[in-house]
Amino acid sequence: MASTTDRDPRSVADNRIRDNTMEVDTMLMRTDPFRELDRLTQQMWGTNGTLARPSVMPIDAWREGDSFHVEFDLPGVDPDSIDLDVERNVVTVRAERPARASDAELIAAERPRGVFSRQLVLGDHLDTEHIQASYDSGVLELTIPVAEQAKSRKIEIASKGDDRRAINA
Repeated sequence: MASTTDRDPRSVADNRIRDNTMEVDTMLMRTDPFRELDRLTQQMWGTNGTLARPSVMPIDAWREGDSFHVEFDLPGVDPDSIDLDVERNVVTVRAERPARASDAELIAAERPRGVFSRQLVLGDHLDTEHIQASYDSGVLELTIPVAEQAKSRKIEIASKGDDRRAINA
């Protein structure tokens, strides 16, 4: 018999789907293969974000119960400069940390300044009509409920006999 480590990862994922378990991976789809390369380039050469090439913002994403949560790190960003747009299942977050206006000689300048942008392509089973957003201590948190049609529910089966039963769907 094969051990768990010998199994094909696709069959493990198929078993999770069959067991009625929804994975967070399907809720958030990554589509930018160059994001890490851009982040590394910005760190090496210290480029600031512009409207044409915005800086990236790190995120954490997880599912908790019937909600999907995403936190964006935006320390030092004025809440009024944060722009949150939703179009179909794409959430776009833009923010700006302006450059220092003083003529002082900088000793160190490691914090990125300029425009920050991030797009998240969400799965169809999230309810983008009811997204809640809050900003506290430099962290923007989005709470996105799971759509009703994606939640587990019971379906009653009618029969000609007197016995009735419910099936989990």
